[in-house]
Amino acid sequence: MKGAEILLGEWQGREAAALMRDGQLEDLLIDGDAPRPGSIYRARTDRPVKGQGGMFLATPDGSAFLRQVKGLAPGAPLLVQVTGYAEPGKAIPVTQRLLFKSRYAIVTPEAPGLNVSRAIRDEEVRDELLATAHETWAEAGAPEGAGLILRSACAEASAEEVIDDILAMAALATQVLADLEGAPELLVEGDGPHALAWRDWSEPAQVTEGADALERDDVAGAIEALAEPEVPLPGGGTMVVEPTKAFVAVDVNTGGDTSPAAGLKANTAAARELPRQLRLRGLGGVVILDPAPMPKKDRRGFEGSLRAAFRADDVETNLSGWTPLGNYELQRKRARLPLAGGTA
Repeated sequence: MKGAEILLGEWQGREAAALMRDGQLEDLLIDGDAPRPGSIYRARTDRPVKGQGGMFLATPDGSAFLRQVKGLAPGAPLLVQVTGYAEPGKAIPVTQRLLFKSRYAIVTPEAPGLNVSRAIRDEEVRDELLATAHETWAEAGAPEGAGLILRSACAEASAEEVIDDILAMAALATQVLADLEGAPELLVEGDGPHALAWRDWSEPAQVTEGADALERDDVAGAIEALAEPEVPLPGGGTMVVEPTKAFVAVDVNTGGDTSPAAGLKANTAAARELPRQLRLRGLGGVVILDPAPMPKKDRRGFEGSLRAAFRADDVETNLSGWTPLGNYELQRKRARLPLAGGTA
């Protein structure tokens, strides 16, 4: 099928959403049992971790870990938001920088200012949205010192939809920020796959709903293929993606191509495909890429392809660079649950 299609249903008994683009599986969200990113807790400080500048917190869902802590005494209440999924056996990662995010609006406590997504380039549309934001924000009763970001989806939305979203997020922020007293409690649960699909997949798309929506042959086959480590690449090369306890190992091979340019071709194809594979498989943490052999002079072009590919990806990824042994290292946020078969 040409164009984009969003499928909202279940996968193996769990809520799930899939984004297909031109017949290819582009994104996949499957619910799990762990606390969802975006959840907001009223937590209680527990004990600092010496030498790491962090502190363990008590939450109703277990221990959380807050980095870069200063001036917090044990036993104090504070509001924190889940930033990603914890590594097995480790505490829930949280931050004090709360965000209240919906399809059209993001309210940013302690980060004042009214802004429009840079993805909206039409100056007339930007001016109209800013005018709407200023008028609505003045009446929203938002927390003092909070800011507002209008997301790229606003470009295709009606003024009423944008206004309703701003008011809803401002009201939620006001309610949560005033709820600091009391025992540890979950105040806001993070969005599940269906809500995330509505919130973040804003391109025009056909929407298919139903418990069995993802069981269609092309979708189910693409999801089941993710259980296999080997990924075919254009040009005949392959990429093997294998999560381990310590990191995700990615090995690139040229296949049957023995030409002088085979290594660069396979590595460039792998660079373009890697963000999609990591996203679909739910892999994060340290990623070590073992490229196919290529001359050192070709590294710059390969890095350019890699950076361009991850720039278009919505999961925060730091490209750390080359190791002395010629591998390439990345550090990726654990924004998704691993699909299967790995602990990274």
